[in-house]
Amino acid sequence: MQKLKIVFMGLVCAGVFLNISCRDTASQSGLPPEKTEVAPAAVKEEETVKKSAEQKKVKATFIELGSVGCMPCKMMAPIVEEIKNEYAGQVEVIFYDVWTPEGKPYGDKYKIRAIPTQVFLDSNGEEYFRHEGYFPKKEILKELKKMGVE
Repeated sequence: MQKLKIVFMGLVCAGVFLNISCRDTASQSGLPPEKTEVAPAAVKEEETVKKSAEQKKVKATFIELGSVGCMPCKMMAPIVEEIKNEYAGQVEVIFYDVWTPEGKPYGDKYKIRAIPTQVFLDSNGEEYFRHEGYFPKKEILKELKKMGVE
């Protein structure tokens, strides 16, 4: 039991370190400072996400806000892909690379503080849960089950 606690604490420390290092990389990447206003394209896209969820009758929408250049985000990529494939028809999965000009408005819209950030929307497009950092598949599935995903 003691070994399990030590391993768990080590994983938590590693996750915090990776999260901080991604944040530092973002500030050194030369991107302009974040603006607080939401770009019109992001608002239009959000309306599209809500309409898409309603038309497809999905039970939840899982939005991954990250970057292809961030190590914890790279660790999330296969998990995001698995959920997209295994729960197609029940879960709409969306990825935004917030370090690109196209994805940055979504980082602003969802007011993310770190990457990766996972945002979960119900079938009406309303946010019901949010998580920052690496998120194991088992924990993601617990959140999706709250919306009836099986």
